[in-house]
Amino acid sequence: MSDMGLVVVGAGGRMGQTLIRTVHVTEGATVVGAVERPGSPYLGRDVGELAGIGTINVEIGDDPLAAFAKADGVLDFTTPQASVEFAGYAAQARIAHVIGTTGFSPEEEEAIAAAARHATIVKSGNMSLGVNLLSMLVEQAARALDAGDFDIEIVEMHHRHKVDAPSGTALLLGEAAAEGRGVDLAEESVRVRDGHTGPRREGSIGFATLRGGSVVGEHSVIFAGLGERIILSHLAEDRTIFARGAVKAALWAHGRKPGLYSMRDVLGSTENTVQA
Repeated sequence: MSDMGLVVVGAGGRMGQTLIRTVHVTEGATVVGAVERPGSPYLGRDVGELAGIGTINVEIGDDPLAAFAKADGVLDFTTPQASVEFAGYAAQARIAHVIGTTGFSPEEEEAIAAAARHATIVKSGNMSLGVNLLSMLVEQAARALDAGDFDIEIVEMHHRHKVDAPSGTALLLGEAAAEGRGVDLAEESVRVRDGHTGPRREGSIGFATLRGGSVVGEHSVIFAGLGERIILSHLAEDRTIFARGAVKAALWAHGRKPGLYSMRDVLGSTENTVQA
């Protein structure tokens, strides 16, 4: 069987270059395309040289449709607006689309779901295998620990350049906690506390967001009871963990029928996949 040909969009960025390096060393996958925005200074450059792995004879272009037409899948850590556009192109090309982008609006989420009727899409707030294992543990803990006895707080920190808050990972963990408690996260989440807020509402799921420096990603889910706390944490030290998870997801999605999948599906932990 031939290698899975992958296109990396946003190939000139830090995450894009990390994806290029990761695909290059992954058995069963190869880089066949690289896309950047029109006007990017990286256009026309060999993406392997840019990523520091030497010439691989793949030039960075600005035409995603042309790149997708010769590929089996696309790796996408860009922006919500761009990811929606790429999802439409992936649907046209009938290829796998792995989305690590975060910060989608409800309307953009709906557009991604619509594209999944024709494309095999794996979408997650975090592609790290460790974080997705953490989400499973959070769900189990939330199910086991009564809301009247344990409060849930989610604390996250990222680098100063991150633009969305809470992070996609924090929301993923919040959804896991809400699932464990059997509640709707949108109804129970508390995103902001300022001034005289009064006592904490029982059963709510709190979020605290920190930004600064070059932190790749730190997340903790705190179950705070009377006289004890349980803290489940994940520390990301290198963007390569997200790239490895994304490539694993692409290889898993290759040849599967269209639908919207999550990293839990990739890890084989759930059968509740949304099918088109």
